[in-house]
Formats: sequence, C-alpha cells, structure tokens
Amino acid sequence: MIKAGIIGATGYTGVELMRLLATRQDVRVDVITSRELAGTPVADVFPNLRGYLDVVFTEPDTEILAACDVVFYATPHTVAMNTAAELLSRGVRVIDLSADFRLKDQSVWESWYKTAHTAPELIEQAVYGLPEVNRDDITTAKLIAVPGCYPTAVQLGFLPLLEAGLVDSSQLIADCKSGVSGAGKKAAVGSLLCEAGESMKAYGVAGHRHLPEISQGLTRFGNKAVGLTFIPHLTPMIRGIHATLYANPVAEVNQEQLQALFESRYADSPFVDVLPAGSEPATRNVRGSNKCQIAVHYLPESQKIVVLSVIDNLVKGASGQAVQNMNLMFGLTETAGLDVVALLP
Repeated sequence: MIKAGIIGATGYTGVELMRLLATRQDVRVDVITSRELAGTPVADVFPNLRGYLDVVFTEPDTEILAACDVVFYATPHTVAMNTAAELLSRGVRVIDLSADFRLKDQSVWESWYKTAHTAPELIEQAVYGLPEVNRDDITTAKLIAVPGCYPTAVQLGFLPLLEAGLVDSSQLIADCKSGVSGAGKKAAVGSLLCEAGESMKAYGVAGHRHLPEISQGLTRFGNKAVGLTFIPHLTPMIRGIHATLYANPVAEVNQEQLQALFESRYADSPFVDVLPAGSEPATRNVRGSNKCQIAVHYLPESQKIVVLSVIDNLVKGASGQAVQNMNLMFGLTETAGLDVVALLP
C-alpha cells in the first residue's frame, strides 16, 4: 500500500487529485494539508468525497509528511522549492504540480516568475513528467516536475513532427483555448461568470509563463532551437484545452504519411488517442479523463500541417498526469486509476 500526502489540496488540482486517488485499493491518502482548514474533515469542504475519503485537513508538518511514500504539491508556484528538499532527504518521493522545477535554466525561471529560486540544486535532479517522452526516467525519479496544461497539449501535438524533422521548427504557431478552471480557484474578476461567460479573449499575448516551458521541450524533441508563437485564450467553459497547432513542412508530405507517423509514435502511449484522418477532436471528448486526443491534417492548398490537440486541463494537464507519473514511479500499471471514460454531455 502506497501512503500518499497532498500539500495544498483545496484548489482545483488538489481536489482532482483526491478524486482520482480516493477509490484506489493500492494507494491510501494519509495526509491532506491546509493551514486555513486544519481540523476540518475533507468531505465537509468537498461533499463529492463523502464516503470515499475519511481524512481531516492538517497543518503542513514535515514530520507527518515524511511518513508518506509520495507527496504531491498541489500548491502555487514557489511553495515546493522551499520545502521539497527536506522531504526528499527523508526518502519521500515528490511530485510537484507547480512550475518550480519545470525549467532547467534557473535564470529563465527567475525572469518569468520574478523571484529567486531557493532550491537550484533540485532543478537538475527533477525529471520532467511527460510520460510520452520521459517514461524510463520517471520510473527511477525521486522528484517529478509535472508539465503545465498548455505545454502538455502543445508538446504532444508537435512532438512527432519535430522528432521526424518534418517541419520548420523556427515557425511554429500554437493557438490555444482554455477553460476558466485553468486560472485556479482564487477569487479574481476575470474569472467571474459575468466576466468570462459568453465571451472569449486572448491573454498573455506579449508573453505567457508556459512559453519557455513549451520551447524547452520542443527544442529537446527537435534537437534545435524553436521559434514558437504561443497565444492562449480564455473560453467560457469550466474544463478543457484545445490547441490548434500550425507548422510548415520542409519536404513533401501527404495526409497518409502524417497519419501513419502519429499513429506509430503514440502506439504505446495509453493516454494519447490519435483520431482517424479528417477528425476534429472536441474538449468534451476528454472531459474528466486523462486522454489527449489528437488529429493531424495536411492542407495542400496552403502547404500547412495542422494538428488539433485536446485535453482536460485538470486531468491530463495536471492531476491525472501526476497520478500517471506516480504509477510509473512505483512500478504500477501506468493506467491504474486513470482508465476512465470521459463525461458526456
């Protein structure tokens, strides 16, 4: 039985982690922390967990957390970097859902997050938790940096093209839409129903924190620096990310070749579903699931490759991917607890 702890479980990714772990027979959630709610039963705050998780919120305490086999950080950025080292030194495996260890260049991280990194010695140790790329490294990792939601959808979409050297890596475009839960649970005017409902807008056009993370991954896939235009949008839905990706081929290609490339690349990836040629995936297809659905199109008139990639930002884009990493770290079946059918409607 794997003993798990969750730090900062009151946000959307935290409650999604609890939902995914609550019914597991091979994992027991022993510790769930919240300074604000210490002493409160978790099920009182999240009634969907009544009868599934009989745990009380506690103050973060290293001694208590050190008794866990794995600890998830479902916290804002800059929290994990201040406390993860102590848990690691006590033999606890750490899975961080924040951005604290995603970027390998400390100066780039500090530039985007506007603060000094307090645990630079852990940056190199951290394994980037995208199983479709780093499955072998994840199995032996002590510290996992779970990818961001946009980076997951975008990287999985571009990955086969860059690995095969089929596209001009200097002219990549990612036009992405996200549900409001991607902004987190904090009270903010932009997330109010009257502000976000029946409206869509671009944001972070001048620069978004996920840009350097995506560029870092794509550079690794293609073994050369990439030129990426990444524009995120806020859409009036709760969950989901839709990434429309554009690339210019550097050699003659056709639809059949591209379809075969994607199907072959993800043949052994249980959570990437390459749709038949001509398909157009929708976020509703993956709602509540750990799937990434992908469709690749070739437009001969404009000689463009278009990839459509959809995920649930709270599952494959966060908590589901964290659990997928845990499964690999502990030698469990990769799909354990995650092989669920998406919610419709």
